[in-house]
Amino acid sequence: MPDPNGFLRYDRRLPARRPVPVRISDWREVYPPAGEELIREQATRCMDCGIPFCHDGCPLGNRIPDWNDLVRTGNWDAAVDSLHATNNFPEFTGRLCPAPCEAACVLGLGGQQPVTIKQVEVEIADAAVARDGLRPRPASASTGRSVAVVGSGPAGLAAAQQLARAGHTVTVYERDDAIGGLLRYGIPDFKLEKQHIDKRLAQLTAEGVRFRTGVEVGVDVTAEQLRAEHDAVLLACGALQGRDTPETPGRALRGVHQAMAHLVAANRVVAAAGDGKPAPATLPDGTPIDAAGKHVVIIGGGDTAADCLGVAHRQGAAGVHQLDLYPEPPTERDAARDPWPTWPWVLRNYPAHEEGGERVFAVAVQEFVDDGTGQVRAVRIAEVTVEKVDGRRIVTALPGSEREIPADLVLLAIGFEGTEEQPLLAQFGVIRNGRGAIDSRPDWQATDGVFVAGDMHRGASLIVWAIAEGRAAAAAIHTYLGGVGDLPAPVDPARQPLAAR
Repeated sequence: MPDPNGFLRYDRRLPARRPVPVRISDWREVYPPAGEELIREQATRCMDCGIPFCHDGCPLGNRIPDWNDLVRTGNWDAAVDSLHATNNFPEFTGRLCPAPCEAACVLGLGGQQPVTIKQVEVEIADAAVARDGLRPRPASASTGRSVAVVGSGPAGLAAAQQLARAGHTVTVYERDDAIGGLLRYGIPDFKLEKQHIDKRLAQLTAEGVRFRTGVEVGVDVTAEQLRAEHDAVLLACGALQGRDTPETPGRALRGVHQAMAHLVAANRVVAAAGDGKPAPATLPDGTPIDAAGKHVVIIGGGDTAADCLGVAHRQGAAGVHQLDLYPEPPTERDAARDPWPTWPWVLRNYPAHEEGGERVFAVAVQEFVDDGTGQVRAVRIAEVTVEKVDGRRIVTALPGSEREIPADLVLLAIGFEGTEEQPLLAQFGVIRNGRGAIDSRPDWQATDGVFVAGDMHRGASLIVWAIAEGRAAAAAIHTYLGGVGDLPAPVDPARQPLAAR
């Protein structure tokens, strides 16, 4: 039985981050291991409430009170099993997920701070690696059926593992030179060191999953070929079409880039250095995209913008401004706007924000200013108000509020517009909907024998949703192939996050 007084005896506490001067000098993760004593203490704060809304906050249906109590009592092996029962990659989610489960923690009802669910999760996941090195669980027999998974992000990898463990032959096709999708080249190492991906890939390989890198489906291999070679296909290509501002004067100037271009280039530099092969941060055409010594302006207020901020610090930027269209959020939940247990609109301070830079709220870029040679030298901004009218966003600039901010490098981190237009879409006979995503039937099929999951289906979302959709699509594929028994399906294609109606 859980400790009913744990949340009264212990306050919420996280491990201390590595000191700023130390961590911005390398690319290692910001948080060191928490230590067993701290994690036991924090797990004890979970009271295993009668209706654990944390389950509803997490689309994976993680058994949070169960593994919290197992950690509290020191039963780490059982905690590992309980965690993996619903989540293929807790070492990823424990590091990267913004934790909607914590926003739904029942302690929030009484004005208490939520349980550190995310931190307990990552410590259990790391304990799994320390104890048995992620022991493979290969299928006892083959079904003789074959599945192609296109895309190697968390949705594709989760589906691949589920299907391989069910006995199907699985081949993952990735157009990049390494497996992992955004986990590999989108997320900076200070949030997720790539050793964690490599360890999980070793497990999947031992379980029979085959990986083909450098293969762009629709170009290097056609949809027709995949349909001929496999009994089912899963499209899990993500939502990488970055939102742009082509109407803003000066958008075509040198030095104005999509945020993901910067993150991918930086990740490639770190990966090359780890292999002993120094490389500059450049775009595919050789254009430099390094923040070293530059005045950087990041447009956007979300996770991607914070990632760019942390990268700019580590590259040695001369200064960084982060611009947000919306006013500064409150520090605490507004129950009238976002009632518990929904995800609240609050000010989120990422580790990158304590490393430096200036955040500017309620402003919009009016122009990217030319230095006379076609290179950006500044951004001209104005203070704005934002309101919704008939579902449309109306942005109004305040007269007389314009000013310039120096900028040698501008990064657009203003969201994504769905999956990219690419040859495989037409070849498989699927089209993007109004949100740039690919619709599916209730059984996850986009068209006969072709399934879709993750951000490609949902639009840019959280890693827990990607894994949940990958697991659910794998269950549907298993049924489609006539597999024996059922695989877990935590969500259906219409499932949405908790929200106030």
